[in-house]
Order: sequence, then C-alpha cells, then structure tokens
Amino acid sequence: MKRMGFCLGLKPDQIAEYKGIHAAVWPEVLATIARCNIRNYTIFLREPENTLFATFEYHGADFAKDMETMAADPKTQEWWKICVPMQVPFETRKAGEWWAEMEEVFHTD
Repeated sequence: MKRMGFCLGLKPDQIAEYKGIHAAVWPEVLATIARCNIRNYTIFLREPENTLFATFEYHGADFAKDMETMAADPKTQEWWKICVPMQVPFETRKAGEWWAEMEEVFHTD
C-alpha cells in the first residue's frame, strides 16, 4: 500500500457546485475508483486559497495502468467533463499531471 497526495486549485465561483456534486458522487465513478485499487480516498478544500487536497491509499501494483483504466471508463470521463472546468491546475505541475502529486514527508499511525 502506498499513501498518495495531490493538490489542485478550484475556481472560487465553483465551490458550491463542486461541494454539491461531491456530496453525491455517482456509484459508477466510486466503483471505478475501487476497481483501480484506490481506498480511503478523501478530498479536502482549503478556503480562501481554494486549494483542493486529495489523499488516498493505493493498493495496486501498477499505478500508471490503473490510472489508464480509470481514464478509459466512460462514466468517469463524463464525471471529469463536469469537474475539470471547475478546477485550476498548478502551473508548477509536472508534464502530464492535472492534479499535482505531492511528496509524503511524514506519517504516523
């Protein structure tokens, strides 16, 4: 298992909508997340900076392949068409990233 963290901006005028759709995530999207070996997934919002922080546990053996599987899922693509216009990726993200991956520097149970 690997703990992972990602961050992303959120447009200020989209906060209520973003919270609303995440209060009732589509079951098909949740199933795809689980099928792609992601567990304990949480998204936090920091206002007034409007920064999203996502954290989850990855329980698979090939993260890149699982992310390809997720990206190929039609219902997830439909979900992303709603979410992506609300988001503001960091200019400093790596090539190919939307959510910027973060380095884990501390953990305790």
